[in-house]
This record gives sequence, structure tokens and C-alpha cells, in this order.
Amino acid sequence: MGRTATLATCTLNQWAMDFEGNLSRIIESIQKAKELGATYRLGPELEITGYGCADHFLESDTFLHSWQSLGQILTNPVTQDILCDVGMPVMHKNIAYNCRVFFLNKKVLLIRPKMALANDGNYREPRWFTAWGKHKQIEDYYLPTYDTGDHRHHIDMSLDGVEIIPTGQLNAIMN
Repeated sequence: MGRTATLATCTLNQWAMDFEGNLSRIIESIQKAKELGATYRLGPELEITGYGCADHFLESDTFLHSWQSLGQILTNPVTQDILCDVGMPVMHKNIAYNCRVFFLNKKVLLIRPKMALANDGNYREPRWFTAWGKHKQIEDYYLPTYDTGDHRHHIDMSLDGVEIIPTGQLNAIMN
């Protein structure tokens, strides 16, 4: 006999580049999913940034703020004991992907890039993202690190794909 799982799918009123508002709506949807007994919560595509960010997807800080938002979601107690699936842009080896990020109990389990991009009508995803072309392959992804006071922080940032290190950060590292 199989086990039963309750799935919560969410349609949220997300706004482009409204990281704070989008974050609040994501947390609220996870809370509601748990209250309804869901063990898996599925959110909309690019829900962390909002779908219509257009050329903001070409800016590195869009990816940074997405990871910062995900960090706040991961550490929120409401996300304990529910498998969550959120949509966000992810940079891997300096290539931008439209991804699903799966996590459970403060741990990222899987990052799944989109394999077929919308490119007709109102949609021009290939302008900002690359389709994942490595079928049936898994690659390691090193989650972004934040300043921990380590003087070699710029090395970690470079390995995470950062191409420009702010001078304030570099000066803090060198002092």
C-alpha cells in the first residue's frame, strides 16, 4: 500500500524586484500549506524575483538578492518539516538559469534548471536564461557564501561566479 502525500500548489501575486513583498507572500503561502496538512509546497516560476524582471535578470545583484531571500526562507521556522519548491534565477558557471530550488529543514536538496524556455508571444526567456542541456546528468553546485570575516572571501566570491568585487568589500578584506 502506498503512502499519501498532500501537495500545495501556490499562485502568488508576486511583483518584479519586490524581494521583501515576495518573500513575505512566500512565507505566508508555506504557513498556509502546512496548516492545510501539506508535506510538499510548490510555488510559481521565478517567485522570489517576480516573473517580469526583464533585463534585471542580466544584473548580478538580482541573483544576490534572490539568494539572500532564499536564505531568509530557509531559516524561517515555518519552513521546517515541509518540502518546499521555489522558483528563482540561479547563476552556475557564469550562466543564468531559470530554476526550481527544492529544500527541506534548512537544506537545499536540489536545484533544477529549466530545460525548455518560452520564446514566443510575450515570452523571451532565452534573452536572459539558458536552457539546461545536460540530460540525465548531475553537477555539484556550491551555494553562495557571505562575508564571515575570512580574508580570503574574494576567492570564494570568485568561485561563486562574482566577476566584480565591490571596493568596500575588497578594502575590508585587505585591512
